[in-house]
Formats: sequence, C-alpha cells, structure tokens
Amino acid sequence: MENSTSIPRSIRLARLQHLLHKNPKGLTSLELAELSGVCVRTIQRDLLDLQSDLGVPITQVGNRYGILGGYALPPIFFTLYEAMALFLASRLALRQTDENNPYMQQALVKVSDVLPSPVAERLKSGIEIIAAKKINPDFLQIFESVAVAWISQRQMKIEYLSLNSEQTKEWLLDPYFVEMTGIGYSMYVIGQAVREGKEGIITFKLDRIKSAEILVTTFEIPAGLDIDKLLSSSWGVMWGNETQITLRFSPHVTRRVKESIWHPSQRIEDLPDGGCMMVLQVGSTLEITPWIRSWGSDVEVLEPDALRDEFKRWANQLYKTYH
Repeated sequence: MENSTSIPRSIRLARLQHLLHKNPKGLTSLELAELSGVCVRTIQRDLLDLQSDLGVPITQVGNRYGILGGYALPPIFFTLYEAMALFLASRLALRQTDENNPYMQQALVKVSDVLPSPVAERLKSGIEIIAAKKINPDFLQIFESVAVAWISQRQMKIEYLSLNSEQTKEWLLDPYFVEMTGIGYSMYVIGQAVREGKEGIITFKLDRIKSAEILVTTFEIPAGLDIDKLLSSSWGVMWGNETQITLRFSPHVTRRVKESIWHPSQRIEDLPDGGCMMVLQVGSTLEITPWIRSWGSDVEVLEPDALRDEFKRWANQLYKTYH
C-alpha cells in the first residue's frame, strides 16, 4: 500500500471529498483507504481534518461516511492578475449565454467580489442584463441535474429531442464533460450514451434535454479518453471525419485573419495580391459555416466542392432577395 507521506495532504483531502461526492450511499473507512492507497488510520485522521480544519460536513451512518447534501465548495483566493483573468473569462461567459441562469449569476457575483471596485462594477452591469431575462425553470432543472451527475460521476437517464426528430428518445448517459460555445449560445454535455440501436460518445444540447434523472449507479471515465483531443477537430462541439476546408481571403481582411488562431489546424499562406489562403481540418462544416459567412464577399470557399456549392446557392439567394 502507498505511503501516505508520498501524497501531498491537500491532494489527498481533495481526492477524499471527490470520493464521498461520487458515492451518495457512502463509503466505509476501509473502502476509502483502499481507493486512496493509504491506511485506515490515515483516512480516519483525514476525515477528522476535513471536518475540523476545512469545515466539510461529514456524515456517518453506521460505518459509512458521506458528505451532507448541498455542501458548497471551499473558498478560493486570487491574485490581482488572476482576478483580471477571471473578469475576462466572466465577460466572455456572459456574452455566450442567452439564458437567465441564476447559478451563473451568483458565481459571477462572487467573482466580482474579488475584483477592484471599478472593474467589479463593469462585471455586475453585465450580470444585471442577463438577470433581467425570464428564468426557464425546465432548463434550470436540467442544468442542475447535469451538474450533479457530472461532478459526482453518476449515470443519468435523459429524454432527448434531437433537432431532426419529432419524438423524444431515452438515453442512458455517462456525462464525461460539459462545454459551452458561442455558436448558438448553447451548453452541451458530452459522454458515453446508449439507447436501443445506438451507442457511443455523443454530444447533447442542454436545451433539447426534456427530462433528466440522476441514477445511483456510477461510472469511470476511460483512462485513455482525451476530451480535448476529441474536440480538437471541431469548430465548436461537433467532431467526426475531418474535412479539409480551403478559404481565400481578400487583401482587405487579411491582416485581421492573420491576427488570430481560429483553429488549431489552420495553415495560412500569403498570396501575391496581398490576400491570403487558409487551409484547415474540421470535423463538421455545419458549425464553421456561419463564421465563413460573417466575412461576406471578402472570403471565397475553394474546397470542399459541397461547401462551395452551398455558398453559391446562398449567394444566389441573397441576390434574389436584394435585387
């Protein structure tokens, strides 16, 4: 068994909290010791430290330990530079959501409390704009269920209405990851999902989940699964067989195009007329299409042919609309 001194105490205590969150029926000190790689005596001391030093509400029923439901995460303190980074991330989150999510508001209000006053006021003004929108209780319930299941690594049973279907379908889901994207101002849960006739790692849009039930059964994320690598080919959250896209930008926008890294796979080549050529590999053309359109007549799709033909139809429709 691993010597407890080889694991920093802070990491060991954090791991212990995670194990207790993940197992709602509780664990014995022996089970905790085996899962943590330490002796029972160390676990008993750690449980006491969690209660006395960190104020974690440890419960005990018989010989099984757990954490009181609704327990909040411990406070975190930030440097000035970290606080500024949080401000920028918070502003980005506000610009990429169209739901009145009180949990996001509360979290961002707490973030604003660690910022210098003038900056905090700017963040709070953005929070007030979101707060003015009507709350969607159905979406909030789904958000809560996904949050609990994801953090505690518990399976979910969901009813999902896909974009191209008129009927909901029931899925058994292991929520591996949650993501938010500015494409459509949406939140997603990604995980191993099963229903009759279909199985795999699938992305679900929270707005399309009609009901969610958290199960007592737990799951483990496969050791070799790299979510970031899985999403690396996506423009947002959709991945699949990679498609090469080649775009030609006019000299008018080339400087702006070259200022940013739009996608990890991008390659940019200067053209004699002052424009540039961009080549990238994406898992789906659906999400990148609005971005290409945003450049208007300053971009030309060279390949693939199917996407080029789509833009030809779009251009013809625009001509008919404004002619």
